[in-house]
Amino acid sequence: MRTSRRGGAICRIGLSRLVLTALGLGFAFAAQGQPNLSRENIAAKYFGADAPWYLRNIPFLEIDDPEIQDVYYYRWKVFRSHIREIGPEGTTVLEFLDNVPWARQPFTDLNDSASFHILEGRWLRDPAIIDSLIDHLYTGGANDRHFSEAIAAATESRTWVTGDPSPGLRHLEEMRAIFDEWDDHFDRARGLYWIEPLLDATEYTIASIDASGAGFAREPSLDQNHNGFTGGFAFRPSINSYQYANALAIAHFATLAGNSDLAKEFSRRAANLSTAVVEQLWNPSLEHFVDRYQRSTEHVTAGEFIRGRELVGYVPWTFELPSRDKAQSEKLVNAWKHVLASSELGGAFGLRTAEPSYPRYLTQYRYESASGKPECQWNGPSWPFQTSQVLTGLANLLDDYSQSVITAADYLRLLRQYTSQHLVGGDRPDIQEDYNPDTGRPIVGLKRSHHYEHSTYVDLIITGLIGLRPSSDETLEIAPLIPTALATGGPAIRYFRLQNLAYHGHDVDITYDVDGVRYGAGSGLSVFVDGKRLYGPGPIGRVSIPLPAAAVAPRASRRVDLAANPGLSDGPVPSASSVGPLSVISEAIDGRLWFFPSNPNGWSPDAAEKVSWYEVDFRQNHLIGSVELYFFADGTVYLPPKAFRLQYQTARGWQDIPSQHRKPSRPLANGENEITFSALATPKLRLLFTNPAHANFRLIEVKAFAP
Repeated sequence: MRTSRRGGAICRIGLSRLVLTALGLGFAFAAQGQPNLSRENIAAKYFGADAPWYLRNIPFLEIDDPEIQDVYYYRWKVFRSHIREIGPEGTTVLEFLDNVPWARQPFTDLNDSASFHILEGRWLRDPAIIDSLIDHLYTGGANDRHFSEAIAAATESRTWVTGDPSPGLRHLEEMRAIFDEWDDHFDRARGLYWIEPLLDATEYTIASIDASGAGFAREPSLDQNHNGFTGGFAFRPSINSYQYANALAIAHFATLAGNSDLAKEFSRRAANLSTAVVEQLWNPSLEHFVDRYQRSTEHVTAGEFIRGRELVGYVPWTFELPSRDKAQSEKLVNAWKHVLASSELGGAFGLRTAEPSYPRYLTQYRYESASGKPECQWNGPSWPFQTSQVLTGLANLLDDYSQSVITAADYLRLLRQYTSQHLVGGDRPDIQEDYNPDTGRPIVGLKRSHHYEHSTYVDLIITGLIGLRPSSDETLEIAPLIPTALATGGPAIRYFRLQNLAYHGHDVDITYDVDGVRYGAGSGLSVFVDGKRLYGPGPIGRVSIPLPAAAVAPRASRRVDLAANPGLSDGPVPSASSVGPLSVISEAIDGRLWFFPSNPNGWSPDAAEKVSWYEVDFRQNHLIGSVELYFFADGTVYLPPKAFRLQYQTARGWQDIPSQHRKPSRPLANGENEITFSALATPKLRLLFTNPAHANFRLIEVKAFAP
């Protein structure tokens, strides 16, 4: 997450970075035209039959690192899979594919992951998805303070990409109200927020383990009431950084709304928090931001620092909380030495959440009762959640602070390490909850953990490695973190191309080609806006390009899936001819859509049936103009149906919907089957299926839309 550069100012550059103002210095552009990636071929390779959705929605990337490229597209697949249709409230984005008991029902929301979803999803070309998520968070009650969060800050960061502040402006009062509700966790004497680590979404930290006494016991206790699952109330770098960033976002939106008093109030709150964090949570002996206990137990004393470094100490840089004042910066930047040290936070296979010197490092306290498998802990495991925060903070440090402790080569090495975590244990990528930083293996490994969406990756590539630095003004600023030579961490990157990226109403393409051979557009960096080269080819470094005026796009219209029922008592009701094993009737209209074999989803009939039917009762008349069907197939157990008929209920009974236009013409698996027709009113839809021979079929989702 970045601090917005308002008014077109560019400042705080590192000594090793090159500053180039493309138009102001009158660079001559080479005659070579704009190179283009074969988006259709790339989409077919990575997304198969589901390629059309990605062609409509994502920026495409080619890069001289096969793992980064593969994981970039995989993470877009994960993001799409976590978008959930929730009926009249539009869409939300989920943390887990499957339901978990601590999620907010019936939508299965979890507010701790929402800011990550906004940051990742802000690069979608269709703004309606994230608009809907933001609306759901603020007016649908999804930001319920279940966990600490940085949602207002993420909402502001999203507007830096679109150039449209309206999602934040229309929720300014809700943002302020939620911010003020956190006063129940605010210590006015210290000027800091406190929280229980469990409600910071980080159970079993040093604070909670030691406060329970488990950190000092001879033998680990498996009683979760006495081993650090709960308790450990502390002033933490995380919640205070979140509130700092939320306060700045509220101040920014208040300024845009013309409420100068509110803007001043929240600017003051942010400044006070920044001062309090630096003065009270910086531990000089550890050279790190660390927790201080908020209350005493028989094992710990209020006001004391915890006895070790944790990865959470880098979160202040995620939100650029530390001052860029030279004296302060030179002191605080020493914290980044610990992320490079293999004996400290820099594990061989991932960043550690606590150091091996902590006596309870990787001690496993909690297990799932049903399977006996290990559960989530933060006493050393490597979490993509916090790794992505640290990499965001590192990109901020390299871009905005003057320092010599850590380099762009370190960023690339750590990014590659994080990339590799997606590729553990099989021939298909699968990001999971946490990993052993000393072996690289997943720790939790539960069914719910597959394709876990509580981190960023796409955003790290775009804003960090490629270096597009979003801001609120009409300037395109690019500062790639591409080292020209690497001492460690693998080979240098010789080329990349990011294409079809939507930014402030423009189409942006960024190309780097070390020798000009790959793309034929000249050697070095080139930037194209709306098909015109506005910089390059030139040296790779910081580039600032004033953007031309863009047409004001109308606010994105939001389609409502009339068939979706996430669990509402008055929502649509499904029925079917039969129900096959590992199949649930309601899952075909629950708003969830993915094609991962590891996580079964949807409805199948009894395999013995030759003809089957599935029905959706809307429980009221709806005007319908199109239907989408999604089938899963693995080529053996499941195949697409041989054929289907789409019917609607009339006064004369069930009738085939007339004049259907189908795309594609035959049933397609693992992608979209769109059926459009002249709008008609009906209370029910029915699908008649001709089942495949020697296999079954799986209907993942039925969607219905008004014309």
